[in-house]
Amino acid sequence: MITLSSIAGLLAGVVHALSGPDHLAAIAPLAADSDRRAWVIGLRWGIGHSIGAIIVGFFALFLQNSLHIDIISSFSEKIVGLMLIGVGLWGYNKACQTHIHKHEHTHDDSGHAHAHAHSLTQNHDDKPAHIHTHAALAMGAFHGLAGGAHIFGVLPALAMPSTIDAVFYLIFFGAGTIAAMAGFASMMGIASKKMYANGEAGYKIMMKSFSTAAITVGVVWLIV
Repeated sequence: MITLSSIAGLLAGVVHALSGPDHLAAIAPLAADSDRRAWVIGLRWGIGHSIGAIIVGFFALFLQNSLHIDIISSFSEKIVGLMLIGVGLWGYNKACQTHIHKHEHTHDDSGHAHAHAHSLTQNHDDKPAHIHTHAALAMGAFHGLAGGAHIFGVLPALAMPSTIDAVFYLIFFGAGTIAAMAGFASMMGIASKKMYANGEAGYKIMMKSFSTAAITVGVVWLIV
């Protein structure tokens, strides 16, 4: 059943996800390094964020007088700041260590090249270990517990005329967040592949830029 509270929650989730520089800075390095299905990174982040926001929302709905959201938010913000710095340092190291080259292939007398990347310390045929989705899920969860989610998710839910409206708002808020971040991560993946195909220079500049942004936002979250 689609209600006005559902539509409001969906739109709020999309706006919240895409308007937060900390959200985009968290996802960009991970999505840019994902050679396949970058949208999964955003999907996992969105799921984690939704879980965190919905947990706070439901506690706020039923324990309004005994739950200190500000304490949860303050603690989560510090964790998010540290995680952003960690992702930024990881991305910067990844950019410095990645070697991109091309392989020539011939099919039906037609030659073409495929770009291939691996760490300078990694064997050519080894498959890299990917922990991107797990990192995105955890980071999204702490983001969901932090302050921005409360303004867009929890406070409007508390102002809804009924509990069922509040529940619908929170659920669709989560859905909007998931859809928005999956879309953003997908675009980052497409941009990364184009840079990737053109050689190391563009890819490294992009990864270092995203990583610097993540570190900067993380530091701001820790000191503000």
